[in-house]
Amino acid sequence: MASAEIDVKYVAHLARLALSPDEEKQLGAQLGSILGYIEKLRELDVTNVEPTAHAVPLVNVTRVDAVQPSLPHDEALRNAPRKAGGLFIVPKIVE
Repeated sequence: MASAEIDVKYVAHLARLALSPDEEKQLGAQLGSILGYIEKLRELDVTNVEPTAHAVPLVNVTRVDAVQPSLPHDEALRNAPRKAGGLFIVPKIVE
């Protein structure tokens, strides 16, 4: 697709962009280059290439979810600036 076929004003409207005439001209040239590169990629033979979602395999790096003893209640409240009845007292944020 040549840059002349791209409706830059329509694309800018979809992206909610307000472009000056110079910016429209520049964007048209850039979109034309991008589409030209895509056309070049279509020439590649990818018949033996397996589709992938990522170039490298992703591995979950989180720790194993194991039950562990929790922090004792008194120790959790030890540094609280205000506490009452075994609970944290926090400033009211909702009226």
